[in-house]
Amino acid sequence: MNPLSSNAVPVRVGLLGCGNVGASFVQLIDARRADIAKRTGLDLEVTRIAVRSITKDRPVAIDQALFTTDAASVVHDPDVDLVVEVIGGIEPARELILDALKAGKPVITGNKELLANHGTELFAAADTAGVDLLFEAAVAGGIPLMRPLRESLLGEPINRVMGIVNGTTNYILTRMTEAGASYADALAEAQQLGYAERDPTADVEGYDAGAKIAIIAMIAFGARVVAGDVYHEGISGITESDIAVASRLGYRIKLLGVAELFGDEDHPEVAVRVHPAMVPVQHPLAAVRDSFNAVFIEGSAVGDLMLYGRGAGGLPTASAVLGDVIDAAMNLRQGTHAAIGQFARIPIRSIDELSSAFYLSVEVADRPGVLARVADAFGRHGVSIRSMEQEGLGTEARLLFITHLATERDVRATLRELRELDVVDRIGSVLRVVGQD
Repeated sequence: MNPLSSNAVPVRVGLLGCGNVGASFVQLIDARRADIAKRTGLDLEVTRIAVRSITKDRPVAIDQALFTTDAASVVHDPDVDLVVEVIGGIEPARELILDALKAGKPVITGNKELLANHGTELFAAADTAGVDLLFEAAVAGGIPLMRPLRESLLGEPINRVMGIVNGTTNYILTRMTEAGASYADALAEAQQLGYAERDPTADVEGYDAGAKIAIIAMIAFGARVVAGDVYHEGISGITESDIAVASRLGYRIKLLGVAELFGDEDHPEVAVRVHPAMVPVQHPLAAVRDSFNAVFIEGSAVGDLMLYGRGAGGLPTASAVLGDVIDAAMNLRQGTHAAIGQFARIPIRSIDELSSAFYLSVEVADRPGVLARVADAFGRHGVSIRSMEQEGLGTEARLLFITHLATERDVRATLRELRELDVVDRIGSVLRVVGQD
C-alpha cells in the first residue's frame, strides 16, 4: 500500500551503482519522498539497484531484495521508469545508458569521464528518443551549474568559464598555503581523509578537472569538446617556496579549469585547459578553501557570476542527482524532455596561441652581468618583464619574474633559450598569473 497520497504518480527508479553517491541517493530519496510528493505530485521510489557485489557493506541500510548483479536487467525492466547511472567509467555505462534511452527511459548520470568522451553521441540519442539525459552531478557535485548554463544563461554571450572544480587539489593547496605543509604531506593528509584516492594521478595531474571543463565548454559554448582537447598541467610540481612567494606577492595558487571562447560568430575558437595559476587575493576564487569548488562565469551582458559549494561528497552529489530525477520525472509525466541542442564543430585553439602573464623562477650564477643576459633572452622573444626580484642563494641567486601578457609560444621559446645559457643553473616553477594585463 502506498503510504503517500493516492493522487501521487508513481515513478520507479532503477539505480546503477550503489557506492558512496548511490547509497546517499537512496538515503536522500527516502528522507525526502513525502515532501517531494506533496510539492510535485510524484512518488519517487528506488525499486531496483545494480551492484557488483550484493554482500558488500553499504554506508546506509538498504533492502537486500532490491539488489541485482545484472545491470542490463535493471535497464530493461518494464517496471523501471527512469534510470540513474553512478557506476562511472566508459563501459558498460555507455551501453547501458544508450539502451535505457532507446527504451524511452530518462537517464540521470554523474559520469564525467563518459560525458567528456562520448557526450555528443549520448545527447543525440536522448533527443532522438525524446527523453531526458541530465547530468548536474557530473561536473561540480552539489553545485547547480549545468542547469544555469543550459537554461538561465542560454541566451547569454559567455566569454569565459573559470573554476576550481577538483576538491582534492584545492584541499592540498589550502593546506600548503595555510599550514605550511609540503606537497607530499598535504597529499597524504588528503588521502587519510578520503579526499584523494590511493592513486591520486587523475586529481593531482588535472585529468579529473579536465573532463569537467570539457563538459562545461560543451554546454557553455555549444561546442563539440572532448577530454582529449584539454591541455593539462597538475600541481605535483608546486613547492613550499612557490606558495610562500605567491603569498608574499598577494596571490593564492589554485588549480584552475578554464574554458574560453574567442573570435566572432563566423570564426569562433574554443580553448580548454587545466593548470595551476597564481590568483590575486582580491579575486573571489582565491578565497575558496579546503575541498570546496567554485565556478566563475564571465558574460558580456550579465557580467561576472560565481557559483560556490561542495564539489564532491556523497550527499551533496546525491542532492544534484535527486534534483535531476525530479526534473526528468516531471518531464516524463508531461511527455516532454529538455533538449540539449546541437553542438557545433568549433576549432580548438592551441595552448601555444593563448596569452597570459607568467611567474617564472630562475636559478642563476650570482655574478655581474647575469641579469642582463637573462633579461636579453626575454626581450629577444618579445616577453616583457613586469617585475623582478632577486634572492641570494650563496654563490647562486634566484630570479623571480612576473611578465606582462605573453603568448605561451613566446614564453616557451624564452625558457628554451634560458636553459641553454651557461649562467642558468635551472628553471624552477613556471606559473600563469590570473588578472594581470
